[in-house]
Amino acid sequence: MSRRVRVAVVAGGRSSEHEISLASARSVLAALDPDRYETTTIEIGRDGRWALEAPRDTVSQALPPPATAETGGTAPEEARDTVSQSLPVLADSAPARALGGVDVVLPILHGPFGEDGTVQGLLELAGVPYVGAGVAASALCMDKDLFKAVLRDRGIPVARNETLRLGDAVRNPFGYPVFVKPARLGSSVGISKAHDEAELEAAVALARRHDEKVLVEEFVAGTELECGVLGNLGGPEPPLASVVGEIVPHAEWYDYAAKYDADGSDIVVPARIDDATARRVQELAVDSFVATECEGMARVDFFLREDGEVVVNEINTIPGFTSTSVYARLFEASGIPYGELLDRLIRLALERHERRAGLRY
Repeated sequence: MSRRVRVAVVAGGRSSEHEISLASARSVLAALDPDRYETTTIEIGRDGRWALEAPRDTVSQALPPPATAETGGTAPEEARDTVSQSLPVLADSAPARALGGVDVVLPILHGPFGEDGTVQGLLELAGVPYVGAGVAASALCMDKDLFKAVLRDRGIPVARNETLRLGDAVRNPFGYPVFVKPARLGSSVGISKAHDEAELEAAVALARRHDEKVLVEEFVAGTELECGVLGNLGGPEPPLASVVGEIVPHAEWYDYAAKYDADGSDIVVPARIDDATARRVQELAVDSFVATECEGMARVDFFLREDGEVVVNEINTIPGFTSTSVYARLFEASGIPYGELLDRLIRLALERHERRAGLRY
């Protein structure tokens, strides 16, 4: 019998999505077949320290659930300090040595310092295969301003926006309402819906607490849709789009609470749209994936305008990854269950690494 594939799951991180990452990692570790995979975990604390934990049977102690397991609500301080309480903080070189002993890394990190190309760059330097988008694609897709610019250049429709950089005066050419977003953050953190000039000023001030670059984005009336993509570029098979899902927020818009509170929203799979619209969403999802040179996985979010036009909102290169998260549910409905989805992602990572091994720099 061939030996098991050695997989390191990297979780936690410095961003506000720390607990969401831990919930995703717990689901991943529980789903990886122990007959096929030998797993270890690397937890990144809120302070940026990396710590190791090896035995699979201590996962529940090493990666405690957040305050609300799927929601990302605020966890108590003792849960936040898992790096010091449940994992040994090792010498700086220890995580690097551990990475050198695995076959593939599965980064389950959301937001800055994990989904933005920083960890991917470390893994590239270490020569370790990893699941998901590469350095450039991760950084590009994390920056909503640059992401939209690339899609516009490729003729892919996106919601209009005005970009405010450090020192810029507040501008809004769209009328009201508008959305105000930090350019490089996820899970709707720091996002506001402004209905007038006073709310706009406050929204920009809030967004600037999170990022030096802020987007003022037109309000798109219509339906929010999501589509998963799975695959590599230049492989034997083109990237695969999942069935389309529909987000039905219970609040005015799909904010952080709507995304992670149990009663914050409903997800309808498949979406209540006609076949032609579903095909258009899937086509644009793959086009966006290819235009930004993503690989492995991504979830692409859309608006369906009231006139039937489909526009891209954003792309997530490491979407939430519990077994009940949107990405997993979309592929479950597409005939790829959670465990098989993980198998495919690991295989895609190894195939990409092997493909690039012959390049000369």
